[in-house]
Amino acid sequence: MTEPLYIAVDLGAGSGRVFLAGLDVDAMLLEELHRFQYPPAESDGHLRWDLQLIFAEIKKGLRAAGTKARDLRRKIQSVGVDSWGVDYGLIDADGGLVESPVCYRDERTQGAMDQVFGQIPREVIFERTGIQFMPFNSLFQWFVHARQGINTDARTLLLIPDVINFFLTGERVTEYTNATTTQMINARTRRWDVDLLNRLELPVDLLPDIVAAGTEVGKIKTVLAEELELDSIPVIAPATHDTGSAIAGAPLRTGRAYISSGTWSLVGIERAEVLINSDVARANFTNEGGAFGTIRFLKNVTGLWILESCRKEWKQSGQRIDYDVLLQHVAAIDGYDAFLFPDDQRFFNPASMLDAIRIHLKETAQTMPDRPVAIAKIILDSLAFRYASVIRKIELLTKEKIEDIQIIGGGSQNSYLNQTTANATGLRVAAGPVEATVIGNVLVQAIASGRFATLADARQYIAQNVKLQSFAPQLSAACDEAKQRYAAIEARYV
Repeated sequence: MTEPLYIAVDLGAGSGRVFLAGLDVDAMLLEELHRFQYPPAESDGHLRWDLQLIFAEIKKGLRAAGTKARDLRRKIQSVGVDSWGVDYGLIDADGGLVESPVCYRDERTQGAMDQVFGQIPREVIFERTGIQFMPFNSLFQWFVHARQGINTDARTLLLIPDVINFFLTGERVTEYTNATTTQMINARTRRWDVDLLNRLELPVDLLPDIVAAGTEVGKIKTVLAEELELDSIPVIAPATHDTGSAIAGAPLRTGRAYISSGTWSLVGIERAEVLINSDVARANFTNEGGAFGTIRFLKNVTGLWILESCRKEWKQSGQRIDYDVLLQHVAAIDGYDAFLFPDDQRFFNPASMLDAIRIHLKETAQTMPDRPVAIAKIILDSLAFRYASVIRKIELLTKEKIEDIQIIGGGSQNSYLNQTTANATGLRVAAGPVEATVIGNVLVQAIASGRFATLADARQYIAQNVKLQSFAPQLSAACDEAKQRYAAIEARYV
C-alpha cells in the first residue's frame, strides 16, 4: 500500500523551506519544493519580521506541494509548521496582525533582565520555569512590550508557528514545545505560570490555550484550500520549536548527547523529566519541552552564526570564498593557534563580527590572523571545545555518563567541525540527519495519523532509512594542550 504524504514547513530565523515527505516501508521521500529568504528589517523603530511575506511564501510552497502530490497520484495526509522560538505576533479580534513581530535580535530587551529581577528574584523564576536565561526570551520581550504599551486592539499572543497555524485554520492555540522557550511556562504543571506573570503585571488574558505536539489544530480553511488547490487537510502541530522537531527526528538513545548544529548550537540530552536545582541554575542550562512528554535538557551555544557573519563581511569586502574550499583549507592547518569563547555576548549581534573577534582575541592576549581560513579555524576549533565543555557539564549535572554524540542539522555536514568535536570530547560522533528538523516535523505528523505507534518506532524507521557519518576521536598531546588553553579562556567569561 502506498503511504500518504506529509507537508513540512520549516522556518528558520531568516530563511524557510517547504518539504513534501513520504514514509514508505522501503524508502523515505524527502523533497524540498520551495526555499525563501526573509531577513529581519528595521521598521517603526525596531528590527522586525515581515510575517505577511513569510506566509505568502509558505502558500507558494503549499501550492507546489499540492501539484507534486497530484503528479505522484498520492494523498496529502497533513501539514505541520515549525520555527525558531521566543518571537511572537499579536492578533486582533478580526484575525489581523496588530504589528509586524519584533525580532529577538532587536535591542529593546537590553537591561530588561535586571528590571525583571528587581521584581522577582532570578532564582525564583528559574525554579518555576527551568529555562535558561537569555535576554531575548519572550518573558523579557513581553515585559518590555507591556512597559512600552501594547496596542489595545491585541486579543491574542501567538508564537511564530502558531501565527502561521492561525492563518491556515483560524484557530488560536500555542504548542507546548515552543511555548516553553518563552520562560513563561511552569515547568511542572506545563501550563502558563499565571502567578509569575501577574506579579510582573503582564496581560495573561492574551495568552492562548496550550496543546501538545501531535494535536490537530484544525483544517485548512476552505477558502484558503481552494486558493492553494489543496484539500482542506488537517494542520498538525508538530514540535513547533525547530529544535524540538530536530530532536524528535534524531536517532537518540540513553547515553547519547545531541548537538543541533546551525546558526545556534543546542547541546544537550533527552530526559523524561525536568532537572531544576541550584547547580543547574548556576550553569544556566534549560529544560525545554520535547515531543510526547520528553524534556530537552540543553544549553544554547552561539553556533555557526559567528562564521556566517564573518563570511558575509568577507563577501562585502570582495573576498568570495567557497564554503567547502574554506573547510578544506582549514583542515590542512596543523595545531591550534588561538581560541575564543563563542558565548561572549559581544558575538550576539555586533556591527562587525571581525572587529568583535579582534577585540576578544586582544583581550585574551592572542593575535588576530589576517587570513580568512585562519580565522575560520579559530571559530570552528573554539566551537568544538565549547561543545566538549558543555557535555562535561551535562555529565556533572545529571550524574549520567555520555557515551557518544549525535550531531544533527545543517552543521552536521561540516566534517572538520565533526572531527574536531570528536577529538575535543574524546567521544565518537555520528553526523546526521542533515534535515532532522523536517524529519522530526513529519514523524510527529505520522504518529498523529497512526503511521507509527510511538516516537521510538518512528526513530527506528529513520535509523533504517538515513545514512549517517561516523567520526572516531583522534587523541594527541596537541589536543590535550589545546583543551587546557581553551579552558583558561572560557574561565574568564563563565
